[in-house]
Amino acid sequence: MSEAALKAPGAAAPSGDANRWKALVFIALAQLMVVLDATIVNIALPSAQTDLGISDGNRQWVVTAYALAFGGLLLFGGRIADLWGRKRAFVLGLAGFAAASALGGAATTGAMMFGARALQGVFGALLAPAALSLLAVMFTDAKERAKAFGIYGAIAGGGGAVGLILGGFLTEYLDWRWTFFVNVPFAVVAAAGAYFVIREPEGGRNRNPLDIPGVLLSTLGLVALVYGFTRAESDGWGDAVTVSMFVASVVLLVAFAIVESKVKAPLLPLRVVTDRNRGGIYLSLGLAIIGMFGLFLFLTYYLQVVKGYSPVKTGFAFLPMVAGMITGSTQIGTRLMTRVPARLLMGPGFLVAAIGMLLLTQLEIDSSYGALLLPAMVLLGLGMGTAFMPAMSLATQGVEPRDAGVASAMVNTSQQVGGAIGTALLNTIAASATTSYIKDHIAGAASKPQQQLVMLQGQVHGYSTAIWFAVGILAAAALIAFTFVNAGRPGSNPVASGSGVEDEVPVPVVAH
Repeated sequence: MSEAALKAPGAAAPSGDANRWKALVFIALAQLMVVLDATIVNIALPSAQTDLGISDGNRQWVVTAYALAFGGLLLFGGRIADLWGRKRAFVLGLAGFAAASALGGAATTGAMMFGARALQGVFGALLAPAALSLLAVMFTDAKERAKAFGIYGAIAGGGGAVGLILGGFLTEYLDWRWTFFVNVPFAVVAAAGAYFVIREPEGGRNRNPLDIPGVLLSTLGLVALVYGFTRAESDGWGDAVTVSMFVASVVLLVAFAIVESKVKAPLLPLRVVTDRNRGGIYLSLGLAIIGMFGLFLFLTYYLQVVKGYSPVKTGFAFLPMVAGMITGSTQIGTRLMTRVPARLLMGPGFLVAAIGMLLLTQLEIDSSYGALLLPAMVLLGLGMGTAFMPAMSLATQGVEPRDAGVASAMVNTSQQVGGAIGTALLNTIAASATTSYIKDHIAGAASKPQQQLVMLQGQVHGYSTAIWFAVGILAAAALIAFTFVNAGRPGSNPVASGSGVEDEVPVPVVAH
């Protein structure tokens, strides 16, 4: 890519540096809303289930309907942002997300709730890639880009834990419906601000016709994959529908790759994912999210069921991890990203997170929060924050402007699929270890209190067993970051990724 092409996105913003930083506030607010939504609804689910009369068998659809729509449509949403313009897609995504949230808050039946959650997923799939790609084309100067992605990375990483706190407060002191209604003011402020402040750089829009076969194959393939893992969690890995979903997803995604290699204007140009650096980032981010989802899941249950924490107290218990993520992202990552290659932040970051996870393998019923959970959470936050920020920046750096939306969508897709895999895989491992432990120890428990103790010990044993797997997964993410990601630091010579000039990772040009 020419220097002029690189310079255009940053230099074309007519309203200068101040405008870009104002725009970042509204982009970050929108990202916070999407990330919050992933955990805030989980806290409210028991109350909503009771109010709406949703059966135990159907309650998973409150989470699954969102996950399927969001995960399945991300690539489509990314390409729509490239086609229509990122600002337009961003504002439309916010408006639709707000309307869907209001519908969810006003739901009177289970079906109305499931529909609202699916709509949130549809508009989230348009909003998330548009937000990240706006950052990618607006911030091209190395130092500015580091700061912008530091803030974005901190929100992307820590927003889930903030969702637990906010969800706990709203459910405990107001009503579960407010976990939906709270999105409306977020969206209105972000959309109004974006409309008046964001000046999207001229050019770089993808004018090619939409790749309809690619849209259908990728959407159906990703939906089948996410649903397969969701089914595995509830119905087991050997369930006929689970297996058929996995088979269908493989067939559809292979067909998608073949179609993309042959059509003139592909939905996902293979140059985006075959680049060594981007491919390594998508893979390592996906693995890291698998490990992190296990942590959120098990620690939430551990604190509430084993320790007896309230929803609000549980949310606050996660604050050290949020603080660690913000510090790792905005202080360590931002300061070092323009000085050292990305792999020297990502690899060590994932390893520090793995050490934090390793501490949690020592969980017992009476483990001290201050002595064990606090240091583990701080290490996890610091490690993830340090790794996420350069990963998100490099995943969209050097991409042709016409591909920025779909490259951003791939970041979100790797996270969404990683979340689905993490929840299903680690939950299955934990449940199996718990069942095995209780079976081996229940015979020796004569009284009811002893039996209850064995049940709790079995649960904690299940969590720690699954966390061991999460340690290994984070170590694998670090290994991939060290071996695949070979881009030099911004400002050094570009490093070829092995696929020709177009696939090099260019140096961001300082826009004067």
